Amino acid sequence: MLDAALKQQLQTYLERVVQPIEIVASLDDSAKAREMQELLQEIAPLTSKITLTERRDDNERKPSFAITRPGTDISVRFAGIPLGHEFTSLVLALLQVGGHPIKLDAPVIEQIRNLDGAFEFEVFMSLSCHNCPEVVQALNTMSIINPRIKITSIDGGVFKDEAEARQVLAVPMLFMNGEYFSQGRASVEEILAKLDTAGGARKAEELSTKEPFDVLIVGGGPAGAAAAIYAARKGIRTGVVSDRFGGQVLDTLAIENFVSMKETEGPRFAIALEEHVKHYEVDIMNTQRGAKLVPGKLIEVHTESGAVLKSKSVILATGARWREINVPGEKEYRNHGVAYCPHCDGPLFKGKRVAVVGGGNSGVEAAIDLAGIVKHVTLIEYAGELRADAILQKKLYSLPNVKVITSAQTTEVHGDGKIVNGLSYKDRSSGDTHKLELEGVFVQIGLVPNTEWLKGAVDLSRYGEIEVDVRGQTSVPGVFAAGDVTTVPFKQIVIAVGEGAKASLSAFDYLVRSSVEEKELAPTTAAA
Repeated sequence: MLDAALKQQLQTYLERVVQPIEIVASLDDSAKAREMQELLQEIAPLTSKITLTERRDDNERKPSFAITRPGTDISVRFAGIPLGHEFTSLVLALLQVGGHPIKLDAPVIEQIRNLDGAFEFEVFMSLSCHNCPEVVQALNTMSIINPRIKITSIDGGVFKDEAEARQVLAVPMLFMNGEYFSQGRASVEEILAKLDTAGGARKAEELSTKEPFDVLIVGGGPAGAAAAIYAARKGIRTGVVSDRFGGQVLDTLAIENFVSMKETEGPRFAIALEEHVKHYEVDIMNTQRGAKLVPGKLIEVHTESGAVLKSKSVILATGARWREINVPGEKEYRNHGVAYCPHCDGPLFKGKRVAVVGGGNSGVEAAIDLAGIVKHVTLIEYAGELRADAILQKKLYSLPNVKVITSAQTTEVHGDGKIVNGLSYKDRSSGDTHKLELEGVFVQIGLVPNTEWLKGAVDLSRYGEIEVDVRGQTSVPGVFAAGDVTTVPFKQIVIAVGEGAKASLSAFDYLVRSSVEEKELAPTTAAA
C-alpha cells in the first residue's frame, strides 16, 4: 500500500518518536478493513516504539483504529484509511502521541490544558478535501494536550450511510458530544475560541493594551502577507490582525499561475506565506475580524471580539468570499446540498445528480471535476455563452455526463426540509421556468469583497470594493488597501501580492512624510 520511498520517509519521521505507541485496530471482514489492516501492518514494523493490536469484538466503528500512548488517556481515532490529504494527519498523530513536541505557543497550550469539561468530537472528512487536514490535525493536537478532548475522524466515503443519516453534505463537518458544532476549515485558535468564550474576552483585553503600531494590516491573505513582509523589512512596528491567516487561498486547490512555481496547492501556499511573515518581527493576531475603522491621528481598528488596536497607518487587505446567488432555499440548504467547494464536498455526492451555477473558469473547472465523481452534472450559466477559457470549454463539452444550459437564471433551490432535491431556473429567452431534480448545487459565481464593516469609513465602489489610487491610498489619509478587496481589476494571487507590497511601501512613505511634517510644524524655542 505504501511504496518504498514513502515507507523510508515515514521511517525517518518515526525516529523522532520517544514514547511507546499502541495502535488498536477495530476490524471486520470488509474490503476496507483489509486495506486498513494492510496499512497498519506496514507501519508498525517501521519503529520498535509501535505495537499493533487487532480487535473484532469491540463496539467501535469498523474499520477504525486508535493511536494511543499506553498507560495514559491519550488517544486519537481514525475511522477510515487516512491516505490522500489525510496522510500528513496520520504521520503527525503518530509523532505527537509518541511524544514529539507540539508546535503551539505556550499560552495556547495552557489554555487548551485548562479547558473545563469533556468534549467528544467527530469530524466527517473526505480524503480529497484540502481543508479537512487542518481541522483533523487541530483536534488531534488538542486531544493530546488535554485527554478530556476525544476525537474521531470519519471518512464520509467509507461511512456513507452514517454521513447521510447525519445529513453530512459538506466537509469538514464537526459534531461535539453528538451535536452539530461547526463546518469548514478551522484552526486550533478558532476551535478554542468557540470552546472557551471567556478566553476570547481575555484575549480582546490583552490586544487592547498593545502599544500603537506603525503599520497595522487587516487581513492575512497574499496581499496582507506581502504587506507585512515589506513593512517589517523597513524595521517598523508591524502587526497583522486576521480572521484566518491565508484567507481565500486556503479554499483554493490548484495554483498553477503563480510566477516562479509551476504548481502548488492553496493550503501549502498559505503555510509558506505565514512562515515567511513569521521570519520577521511581525505581531500576528489570528481569529480576529474587523468590526469598525475609526480614522484619526492614531487610526483605530475595532474587532468583533471587542479589541481596539491603534496604529499610525493601516492597510486593509480583507479579501473576498464566495458570492451567493441569493435565491430562496440557498441559505436554508447550505451544507445540506448547497456547497461552494467542489474539491472538498464533491466526494459526498458520488453517484448523484448535481448542478453547478456559474460558467466562468471556476464554474467550468468545478463541473469537470465533479463529472468524474457524480452521476450527472448540469451547468447553469446566466449569460448567453460560457465565459471560461476555450481549453476548459473544450474539455467540458467532451464529457458525456455533463449538460450545459445558458441564458438561464437560477430562481430557487428546493429541498424536503432536510436536504436539497431540486433547482428551478428561468429560460431568459422564452421566460419559461424549469425544474431540475437533483441532490446537490455547487455555486461558482465569483467573489464579493469583505467590506461590510467599512461602510461609511472609506469610499467604496458600487460593488462594495475599496476605492484606491495607483499607490493603494484610500479616501482616508494613512489608510491603504490591497488585494481582492479593492477596485484593482483582475483578482489574482500574483496581483494581490504585488498590490500588498505597493500598499506597504506607500504606507512607509506616508509615515516618513508625516514625521517630517510634524517636525516642521513643531514650535521652536528661541535662543536666549
